[in-house]
Amino acid sequence: MLTFSRINRNLRSLKRYRQILGVLIKYGFGHIVEQLNIDYYLELGKRIVSLGTLSHELERLSQAERLRLALEELGPTFIKLGQLLSTRPDVIPPEYINELKKLQDCVPAVSTEEIKKQFERELGAKADALFQNFDPIPLATASVAQVHRGILKNGEQVVFKIRRPGIQRVIETDVDILMGLAYLVENHLPGGDMYDPIGLVKEFRRTINRELDFSREGRTIERFSKNFADDDAVRIPQVHWEYSGRTVLTLEYLAGIKVSHLDELIQAGYDLKIIAHRGAASFLKQVFEHGFFHADPHPGNIYVLPDNVLCIFDFGMVGRLDEDLKLQLTELLLSILERDVDHIISQLLYSGDLHDDSNLKNLKRDLSEFIDDYYDLLLQDIQVGKLLIDFIQILADYQIKFPSNMMLLARALIVIEGLGRQLDPTFNMIDQVRPFAERIVRERYTPANVSKDLLRTLQSYHSLGKSLPKDIKEFINRINHNKFKIDLEHRGLERLITDLDKSSNRISFSLVIAALVIGSSIIMQTDKGPILFGFPALGLLGYSIAGFLGFALAIAILRSGRM
Repeated sequence: MLTFSRINRNLRSLKRYRQILGVLIKYGFGHIVEQLNIDYYLELGKRIVSLGTLSHELERLSQAERLRLALEELGPTFIKLGQLLSTRPDVIPPEYINELKKLQDCVPAVSTEEIKKQFERELGAKADALFQNFDPIPLATASVAQVHRGILKNGEQVVFKIRRPGIQRVIETDVDILMGLAYLVENHLPGGDMYDPIGLVKEFRRTINRELDFSREGRTIERFSKNFADDDAVRIPQVHWEYSGRTVLTLEYLAGIKVSHLDELIQAGYDLKIIAHRGAASFLKQVFEHGFFHADPHPGNIYVLPDNVLCIFDFGMVGRLDEDLKLQLTELLLSILERDVDHIISQLLYSGDLHDDSNLKNLKRDLSEFIDDYYDLLLQDIQVGKLLIDFIQILADYQIKFPSNMMLLARALIVIEGLGRQLDPTFNMIDQVRPFAERIVRERYTPANVSKDLLRTLQSYHSLGKSLPKDIKEFINRINHNKFKIDLEHRGLERLITDLDKSSNRISFSLVIAALVIGSSIIMQTDKGPILFGFPALGLLGYSIAGFLGFALAIAILRSGRM
């Protein structure tokens, strides 16, 4: 049985559990709470929330809109979870993705005194001793951090990114609760295990822990700086490590204009077409050359400096593509553009993403229809990011999973493409992507790379040949000594076991009540012991306890809705 300790051993989480369940029910997700049977695990026999009904205002909203509002009300951790889910078309439907993209970190600013204390705790010195000036008005506020301008003792202008005090404790508690809920979803919701909720929460925990560590972001910034060291069209702010740590990140201040402020860019004399092409080229260089890309390139993170130089900020969310994934991506994109369905299928088979349960005939039909939808479009009208999202959605319908980094890439491509078209209406992402993709494919089949792949394959077979005799011997020994075991897992029986456990508990409770009634009746006949109101006090006490327990049991049964 899934015990409460498996959900969370920390008692301080109980209040947060009730708050989460209350918000879910408030926004019309009480049926999920019922299916997960959460109230049983939190307080045996006592329902902690009432299902109630939706308000008139919420009734008019779609389920996706209500989910977004619920996540915003639940705070930073759940907002971040929603933002992660908005990159996973293989997990949630398109209407939910479009709604979750609207999630905003609408949080009030932390006072300057608290922010300075956080700064001092990290750096071990008084803030006033470290810099000349600290602007109390934040440049930006979010659920995890605040950004302030400042001036160092040497007169250099900088930007401080400071983690909100206490946010790590809040996030740790919420992630523990999410892990418990993921276990319940996998064990109680029909088909819940198909989407691997536990794996999703583990991925989320890894992502948000990386985002909380600003020293990791500082190292990421330095890596991007090295990648673009020879590129005069891109500028990455310098990290001041002597004023940085896990909760504080101090960066060089670079004054520029937001890439989305077109009127200001035109008035300042910038060339919008050059900016559009440089932005696309820099992003595709990150993807296809470095395999390490900025996964959140929204307009607020890109500024334009003099001479049409792009400045990129906020590297808390990044994506990675290894060589195999880069090659797979490029071949899939080229196959889609060349309308070669058979090559797409062969790539999926080769990569192992296509399993035996997939219906190849129907998949091929759906991919052909998908390509036909783009057939009549001019190349400049094709949106690569949307094309990739639609493609992944088709694969998700056949339970073919793509790496999470591919989802991040698709979303980032949509943003970059949108910015490019906003800056230059004639912008064509296909023209930008094709040279990178074709070069990757050409380089893949050069003699040097083919020799490297062949050597790697031979090494794998050599390792297999060395370990195979030992594995066979161990297998035979286990059979000979009756130690060979096969683990079988029963799925879908957990709810039955829980209901049986409830029933047995109620029967045991009823037997205790019956025993109290019978024992008290016998005592009432003896006229022994202390007398109260002319009756034996022990008998009255037994009746009272039995009546209280019986009433509590009846209420629990009635409130469960199962007579």
